[in-house]
Amino acid sequence: MPPHPAERPRVFLLSPAHCGGKRAALLLRDAAEFPLAARLRGTEGIALGEAFSFLSGLYFRGKLAYASRFARPPAGASGVQVITTNRGLVPADTKVGQGDLRAFGSVDIRPNDPRYRGPLVRDIAGLAEDPAVELVLLGSLATGKYLDVLLDVVGERLLFPTELLGRGDMSRGALLLRAAGEGRELAYESAAGVVPRLRPKARGAVNGDEAYGKEAAKDSERQ
Repeated sequence: MPPHPAERPRVFLLSPAHCGGKRAALLLRDAAEFPLAARLRGTEGIALGEAFSFLSGLYFRGKLAYASRFARPPAGASGVQVITTNRGLVPADTKVGQGDLRAFGSVDIRPNDPRYRGPLVRDIAGLAEDPAVELVLLGSLATGKYLDVLLDVVGERLLFPTELLGRGDMSRGALLLRAAGEGRELAYESAAGVVPRLRPKARGAVNGDEAYGKEAAKDSERQ
C-alpha cells in the first residue's frame, strides 16, 4: 500500500549561494581571523549549509531552517540537498573546505553547461527513482537556471511553496524562518504549473509584480 500523502518521503532542493562575490572573498581570505573562516581552513572544514548561510544571508538561512524542519528523507538519502555548480546535489551537512568553495565559484550555473547539468541530472534522476518521494524546490522560478533542468527530469513532480511567489529574497527568507519556528508547513503546488504564470512576469514585471522582474535582472550576478 502506498504511503499516505502526509507521510510520503520529502526531499528539499535548495538553490545555492553565490561563491564568487564579496562575501565569498571575505570568507576565503587566508588572513581572515573570524571563527567561520578559521574553521573553513581547518582540517574538518564547515558544513555546506553553514557556508552558504554566510554567503547568502537571510534567504539561505530561511531555506535551510525550513527544509531541516520539514524534510522526511527516504532511507539512505538526505532530506536537505543543495544544488551546486559542479557536484550535483550535495547534502547540506556535508563538510566543505576552501577548495570546494573555490571550485563552486569557478563554474557558472548555465543549463547547457555539462559541468553543471550532468551531475545535477544524475542526482535528481536517482532521487526520482522512488515515485513516492516528493521533491520541493526552494529557489528561483524566475529563470531556467534550476527549474528547466529539474523539470526535464521530474516534470510535474517538482513542487514549490505557493506563498513564496511574488516575494523578494529577504521576504522569502523571513517567511521561511518564521514558518520553521512556528512549525507551520507551507502549501505546495507543481512548479510546472507555476511557469506559465511566472515567466511573463519575470521578463516584464507584468501586473505590477516587480519582485521577479528584479530577480531575473540580477540573475547573472548571483547563483
